[in-house]
Amino acid sequence: MKFLLGCILLCVFVLSSSCDRQIEAAVSDFNLDFQPLEKGLFWIYAVDETIYFGENDSENSTFFYRDFIRDFYINEAEELVFIVERSKSLDRHTWKPVKDYTLIRRGLTLVKTIDNQAVVSLVFPPEIGKSWEGNSFRNEVSDEFVIDDDVEVNFPEAEGRKTIRVLQEESDDLITYRDNRYEVFTKGIGLIKKYDEVLTYCSRNDCLGNQLINSGFKIEMELIDYAKN
Repeated sequence: MKFLLGCILLCVFVLSSSCDRQIEAAVSDFNLDFQPLEKGLFWIYAVDETIYFGENDSENSTFFYRDFIRDFYINEAEELVFIVERSKSLDRHTWKPVKDYTLIRRGLTLVKTIDNQAVVSLVFPPEIGKSWEGNSFRNEVSDEFVIDDDVEVNFPEAEGRKTIRVLQEESDDLITYRDNRYEVFTKGIGLIKKYDEVLTYCSRNDCLGNQLINSGFKIEMELIDYAKN
């Protein structure tokens, strides 16, 4: 009986060790740790946001976001879904929950669903020049994302680590609109910077081509801290 029990425990140990090695190999081979996913991880960002309401009418604010992986579950497609709680603070002491969003590794893609909008934020392994359809999981116009190495980071712990930029959009017709969006990921850390600038220009005859901002927003998020609770 003791012999049989010992054999069972040995098999469990071997299988467990094998699974751990397979997971570690997948993370290493496909660089999945460009966005670590584990309950308890959190990232704190300094945020600079400007909302444009019309010509010469805008509002600027600075604050902090904390994105905290508070839980996970298995969905109907047997995918591991991580729930991220986003909180907001003016002083990094008092935090107020703003919204939840989810992150899923679907095959070799990272799918972020925020405000009920699913976007393929990253593909694995992340390689310079690789492109994909960012809106492949929702009924929106085509939006091609591409990875490049045009990165500029101010987060000290990113130094010496591989860092890539996902260019989501870079367009400005100088007459009616501007749409510049990108995200920066660092191996072993995750998202360290996000920049969105989506504007419309005044298109009346008296201001057409003058790049007078009619509406839109600009938001820049830069990582200042990350850890695990």
